Amino acid sequence: MTEQNQAPAPAKPIDPKVLAKKFRIDIEEAQAIVNQYGDDKKAAEKAARRVAA
Repeated sequence: MTEQNQAPAPAKPIDPKVLAKKFRIDIEEAQAIVNQYGDDKKAAEKAARRVAA
């Protein structure tokens, strides 16, 4: 048997438009969040929730 060592798939970049629509925030705010947190979806969504509140 052969073992397949697969690296985890690279994270997809977060689309600011999708983030803005999902949390009902301005696209500019979503872009700033994406710039700050990069591909860390969990942190970006947490920041977006804070902005939306």
